[in-house]
Amino acid sequence: MLRVGRQQVHGMKRVLFVCVENACRSQMAEAFAQRLGAGCVEACSAGSRPAGSVNPRAIAFMVERGYDLNRNASKPLSTFEGQSFDTVVTMGCGDACPWLPAARRVDWDLPDPKVLADEGFRAVRDEIERRVRQLLSELGLSAQETPR
Repeated sequence: MLRVGRQQVHGMKRVLFVCVENACRSQMAEAFAQRLGAGCVEACSAGSRPAGSVNPRAIAFMVERGYDLNRNASKPLSTFEGQSFDTVVTMGCGDACPWLPAARRVDWDLPDPKVLADEGFRAVRDEIERRVRQLLSELGLSAQETPR
């Protein structure tokens, strides 16, 4: 069931991606899930200690893949208090990721790309895409290939 605002739409899976700053990893995962799971997934992202903005390198490296993160904002987990998800994916935030109601919890132990050289940043981006595709498959959904 998908929740839009406080209302729910049947048939949609809700996925929340969480990292520390909500500036790189979770933002990229949200973008991949929104496009690849179009019409089947409501993807959201948040941070345990949000940076306040999306990392400019994340914006630049997602543009290379046809995604525009310029309008995205870094959000705190409190944005989603009282909501439940089909899956919550944590990304390297360890104990800093508090518990949120979810049918399934997954931890993707991925390095924070902000400290990596460009090649390493792109490698993390590509690994996130691979894992989002795998997650969609595990949720019984087919990844949608939409024009970039």
